[in-house]
Amino acid sequence: MKITIIHGQNHKGSTYHIARMVADRIGGEIKEFFLPRDFGSFCMGCMMCFKGSEAGCPHHASLAPITKALLEADLIILASPVYVYHATGSMKALLDHYGYMWMVHRPEQAMFSKQGLCVATAAGAGMSSTIKDMADSLFFWGVAKRYKLGFAVAAVSWDAVSEKKKLSIEKKAVAMADLIKRRNGRVKPGFKTKAFFGLVRMLHKKGLLPGDMDYWNKKGWDGKIRPWK
Repeated sequence: MKITIIHGQNHKGSTYHIARMVADRIGGEIKEFFLPRDFGSFCMGCMMCFKGSEAGCPHHASLAPITKALLEADLIILASPVYVYHATGSMKALLDHYGYMWMVHRPEQAMFSKQGLCVATAAGAGMSSTIKDMADSLFFWGVAKRYKLGFAVAAVSWDAVSEKKKLSIEKKAVAMADLIKRRNGRVKPGFKTKAFFGLVRMLHKKGLLPGDMDYWNKKGWDGKIRPWK
């Protein structure tokens, strides 16, 4: 399997170790990106990706390695510690750049056969809202199967996490990894994704952004063709 991990921070804390625990259990080719080290630009709101092409984004070149890795991956892991009950600003800044890839605009066909996992940790609470920040993008990109792992580690570093809690985390991480590995190459979008795709299809037939409409028309998605088999 090809796995791409986007870490929402530069340091290797609890969230990092859990994401790697899953990836290492699955095995295969693993590519990792750390934010903001590997990408730290904020979306400028220039609308070039919507009005023209994503190639018009001022950050297109620096974003290209991450985009390529996301499109090539069988599994996308988005991992972020909880920052004030949400994903890190660096993670949000990255995901903002992929608004053009949402189903309502110009989704990538490859996404509809991928699996995605969101990982979040906190000393106390906030995992659900943090995971949602990331899971929203996976859904609207069209990722076929999406999973969540959130842990209250009761510590501010991985070394400080109790052995009992680490064993509990490892058990869940291993189960998740084994499930993802079994499903590799055999996933299809669920009802929610197909229903939303159908809604967007109707909107495109009525008229949305010209570039997006042209994209859907060329793909044949506004007719009988779908991005999944």
